[in-house]
Amino acid sequence: MPGKPRQKKKPYTLQHPIRIVPMHPGAAAIAAAAAGQLTYRGGPLLTAVQVFTVFWGSWWKQAANSGVMTKMNQFFDDILTSQLIDQLGEYSVQGKVIGHGSRVGTTVVTSPEPGASVQDSAIQNLIQQEISAGTLPATNANTLYFVFLPDGVQVVQGGGASCQAFCGYHDSFGSDVYYAVMPYAGCAGCTGGLAAFDALTSTTSHELCEAITDPIPGQGWYDDNNGEIGDICAWKTKTLGSYTVQLEWSNRAGACI
Repeated sequence: MPGKPRQKKKPYTLQHPIRIVPMHPGAAAIAAAAAGQLTYRGGPLLTAVQVFTVFWGSWWKQAANSGVMTKMNQFFDDILTSQLIDQLGEYSVQGKVIGHGSRVGTTVVTSPEPGASVQDSAIQNLIQQEISAGTLPATNANTLYFVFLPDGVQVVQGGGASCQAFCGYHDSFGSDVYYAVMPYAGCAGCTGGLAAFDALTSTTSHELCEAITDPIPGQGWYDDNNGEIGDICAWKTKTLGSYTVQLEWSNRAGACI
């Protein structure tokens, strides 16, 4: 007797809040982006984010790629005390004032290698193992681990895959362990016409601002129709210093700024 047909999984619903950088939708869709209204759901905020970068794979130690790693660490050093973080201050609430952050360290993890495809559960396991080993700092209320993957490595999360359904995401697990995952911007849908490094800083800024204002997706600042602060403005970019960053939604301005 045949089994029941499998239902198509719906990974991003109100029960599974939007937490991804979507694929580039095309210029017309960007121009028609809907206005939003973020509301605070009572959850934690990262008031002085402490970013620790994790570059997974020996690919990052190759001479041609180590420069990207160095530039991404410098990006965090510069951006965490920039105007981009200042504008998030409007989402401060009583007892939780959002201010500047810092990058508190970096590491390259080469064992195990990520392989051609890696599940989100494996990334969570890696983070937990490296915390236990002392390679990553113990988590606190502001810790945010940023995991970067090599070019060509597919990440599978929430029923979708990188370069097919998303270009990055953030989430939490365990006792409020906050993390973001950034597959390398190696496909047209995740570069959106930008140079690879500019696409990486844009998508990284998207997830950084979302992790600060909604570290447990759907429990911080969230819009039931449009998602998080970066989703409303996805793929709208500006230049900040020497970097390409994404615009973020401002309730105060009623616009992407």
